Amino acid sequence: MLNRKNTFSEPVRIFDTTLRDGEQTPGVSLTPDQKLEIATHLSEIGVHVIEAGSAAASAGERQSIKLISDAGLSAECCTYVRALAQDIDFAADFGADSVHLVVPVSDLHIEKKLRKTREQVSAMAWSAVEYAKDRGLIVELSGEDASRADRAFLQELFREGIDRGADRLCFCDTVGLLTPERAAELIPPLCMAPLSIHCHDDLGFALASTMAALKAGATCAHVTVNGLGERAGNTALEELVMSLEVLYGHATGIRTEDLYHLSTVVSRLTGVALATNKPIVGEMAFTHESGIHAHGVMRDASTYESIIPERVGRKRRIVLGKHSGSAAVETALHEMGYRPDAGQLAEIVQRIKQLGDTGKRITDADVMTIADAVLAIEFAPALELMQFTIVSGSNAMPTASVTLTVKGEEITCAATGNGPVDAAIRALQRSVSDVGTVRLEQYHVDAISGGTDALVDVTVKLSKDGVSVTSRGARTDIITASVEAVIAGMNRLLREEKHEDRSENSH
Repeated sequence: MLNRKNTFSEPVRIFDTTLRDGEQTPGVSLTPDQKLEIATHLSEIGVHVIEAGSAAASAGERQSIKLISDAGLSAECCTYVRALAQDIDFAADFGADSVHLVVPVSDLHIEKKLRKTREQVSAMAWSAVEYAKDRGLIVELSGEDASRADRAFLQELFREGIDRGADRLCFCDTVGLLTPERAAELIPPLCMAPLSIHCHDDLGFALASTMAALKAGATCAHVTVNGLGERAGNTALEELVMSLEVLYGHATGIRTEDLYHLSTVVSRLTGVALATNKPIVGEMAFTHESGIHAHGVMRDASTYESIIPERVGRKRRIVLGKHSGSAAVETALHEMGYRPDAGQLAEIVQRIKQLGDTGKRITDADVMTIADAVLAIEFAPALELMQFTIVSGSNAMPTASVTLTVKGEEITCAATGNGPVDAAIRALQRSVSDVGTVRLEQYHVDAISGGTDALVDVTVKLSKDGVSVTSRGARTDIITASVEAVIAGMNRLLREEKHEDRSENSH
């Protein structure tokens, strides 16, 4: 692990704007209860400030601010406001601790968006600072589009803002034009009070520019979980925290072991799926297939991993495919309880490679099916589907009814969901609740061919009692494919002999 000398002048504060800037991701809309759930997680992991929303945006936003401010969280509750008395009144009346007071500072924004002059914007900003202080609020005065602002004007606006009572300042790189080199030049003269850096990732520089600004004297970073935000998003909370911790040896105070759980909660509630190759929290961040890489990781994880996955609440995965070697396959089989001899292992490896050559994603259920066949193990399914019915439409809550035989007993369950697939999976989970709690960890679907009759390939990751398994279903109907995938995975999780060694003598 790299552990460079700490180059930061003081502890870095984390200002999370998932509930404001993150919610401005196109298509994302959170209810007040969902915002409270996310805010609670943010506070519990150690985030210092939570921007709960925009006070003037809607009644629902104000309700969210009130819920979060009344929740007794350790994090400061902040809200975005314009330089308007009504916005500030909303913030104070609904319990916010602080305001993120944003004013345009580039001539482009001042003239084209506001159609005002620099003098008018300055007067509005300073007046708003004084009014917010009179209302008892902590004020973070923020320059929008600061990367394109006249330096002298920005410094004057900030300096007078502090004289009028502003507690903190913020440099907003609104469209992602800041570079690390420019950050090193622009930030130091603005550190006349605690300064935040707020970067967008339009050109992929958000994290780098944020780090450069912090090294140049900024003391707070604005971030979002999973890098959510308008257009290409904002600096990602998990990436910033782990970069500070790992690359610079800077203790953030964030409970890093909870980062992945927070990431999955936000992904679920916002409906924004994580890119598979996303750093820290993406599906493939700690997944290895290549024979050389997998072999190296099994001998010493640091050969191909910069951090151990448990540090961010994850586990290492060795997935099998056409690139896998015997060592990786044998390790995976041992984890599944199989103990093949050398000849059987060679046959299993060959069959896995043949399946991989067809272009298919190989799941745990595939590997177990191959191993069962080679080792001649008879596998009696723990559950079998008898029938399922889905009701869904423009005026109907999606509802699913399923009938299964679970270890010989016929069980019928029904459930509603956000859609027909969600309803079907919930019904299946209820059906097996008496024998165990099966959780859906991941869901992925691919259309294998074009057209309305396309074959869809659904892959799911299920877990029970700390054991996880991936499985697949492929049909022309996405609901049927999903049900097939979930039942295949449940059967593997619920098989009675899953904790016993399975070899050619196990049947």
